[in-house]
Amino acid sequence: MKKFLIGAILLVAVIAMVKTVPDKKAHKNAMMEAVKEYVDEEAAKRGIGDGVLSRLGKNIVNKTVEVALNSKLEVDNYLIFNTTHVELDDESKTLSLGILGHVFTFDKEMLRDALETAAKEKQEQKDERKTAKEAAKEAKKLEKQLKKEQKKREKAARKEQKRREKEARKEQKRREKEAKKKNA
Repeated sequence: MKKFLIGAILLVAVIAMVKTVPDKKAHKNAMMEAVKEYVDEEAAKRGIGDGVLSRLGKNIVNKTVEVALNSKLEVDNYLIFNTTHVELDDESKTLSLGILGHVFTFDKEMLRDALETAAKEKQEQKDERKTAKEAAKEAKKLEKQLKKEQKKREKAARKEQKRREKEARKEQKRREKEAKKKNA
């Protein structure tokens, strides 16, 4: 009877754990709360007040992190608990652990790395777009220059053709004069 009771308690505990595993949204919310705390701490450390600009900056950081989490956050479910991780620099970093309806986030250094990586990726994307835009502009400029040179060559060819035709007419007239002189 004792074994049955222990087994039943374990079964109920496992079922309770399975039913209370947090979802991805709970992990994301916990991460966002941790990010907000981290950003507030960093702002306080650096002497940034609570003015309009600092709140705006904090909101931008939070939105950037939220976008990064939406696209990069992955949940690994282990039935009675789950973890979240992100891929940073070709390395998987675990960010949180969810069990019994609670989400536990990990150290702030990892958050700092995640924030810096997200900012770096955003800057790289911006740089890539800028480079692509410049390359497209340069290609368009080169294409325009090539068309201009082609038109110049075509104009020179037409001019040369007209010159040859004029020379041919002159030569024809000269031959006709000579022929008239011989016949006269």
